[in-house]
Amino acid sequence: MRGSTVALTAMAGAVTLAAAACGGGGGAKAEGSTPPPKASTPAQGGERQAPAAKQPITIAFGGDTHFEGQLRARLANPRTALGPIARQLTAADLAMVNLETAITTGGTPAPAKAFTFRAPPSAFRALKAAGVDVTSMANNHGMDYMQGGLRDSLAAIRRTGFPTVGIGRNADEAYRAHRVTVKGNRLAIVGATQVLDDHLIGPWTATAAQGGLASAKNVPRMVQAVKDARKDSDVVIVHLHWGQEMNPCPLPRQKSLARQLADAGADIIVGGHAHIPLGGGYMGGKYVHYGLGNFVFYSAGGQTANSGVLLLRVENGKVTADKWKPARISGGIPQLMRGAAAAAELKRYNGLRRCTGLAARPS
Repeated sequence: MRGSTVALTAMAGAVTLAAAACGGGGGAKAEGSTPPPKASTPAQGGERQAPAAKQPITIAFGGDTHFEGQLRARLANPRTALGPIARQLTAADLAMVNLETAITTGGTPAPAKAFTFRAPPSAFRALKAAGVDVTSMANNHGMDYMQGGLRDSLAAIRRTGFPTVGIGRNADEAYRAHRVTVKGNRLAIVGATQVLDDHLIGPWTATAAQGGLASAKNVPRMVQAVKDARKDSDVVIVHLHWGQEMNPCPLPRQKSLARQLADAGADIIVGGHAHIPLGGGYMGGKYVHYGLGNFVFYSAGGQTANSGVLLLRVENGKVTADKWKPARISGGIPQLMRGAAAAAELKRYNGLRRCTGLAARPS
């Protein structure tokens, strides 16, 4: 975004955004190879150790991802399933996408839904191979195959060990933050959805007695989840499924929720659902992005093929710079834009901030 380029490319001690742009730096591997281990460690109990010195880090976010239609065949080789865009994710210190599908080969399709998505457990291998470190399944497709699909999804998460937020055997598990330390920065990541079909709110929402998804419709519970995540964390990230399909501006309920979660302790609030990118920017010292658009999505075309990778520089617990790398989805896979086309799309994207109430720079 305007005014951020200089800060973003001056990343001493961290993976540079210039490296992210070309797929080099940070030990990033070329497409088709196994990504290198990132400088992150899960939070663990046991003997207390001296905290590592905090270094600046880069966090990458991609939008809505599934493996429907022609994308299913790409899972035959999980190492290359996401294509060249994986270089942007592996170059970051932490990368996250929204996994908008149930992970199951069985289950019963949700009633009265026009579209139901599911993918085999190899989807997690594909995400890992592409450099994705954590995903959220809290969205309006995460339980498309109802409780049977939920059981399969949870079993796949346990079996693969892939960090997944916003879903669980009960509410405590669904709202619980994933905690990880990246270059000395203690991160806590929470996922939830503000979008659920009315007739599925009850069956899909995790409660004390029922497995399901973390629902941001329960604002007090969501605020408490952020407060819990804030404890012993340097940075709290909230990933939300929110907004209105094809609406380029955030809804009042999105703005209200963002303010409440920022006040509760969230440092970064990002999400998607609209199938098109929305604007992002700064709410005081917090960073908010109202819609990342589609990312790996079989039916993208026209406006819905506009995509990109959001890169955030974090230092000392704050987002100090941001950059949007515009992409265009072709064959379900995002391809980075270059030259004049990228410049024109970036200008259009920056204009989306006008209806967000967000600032171009942190204050």
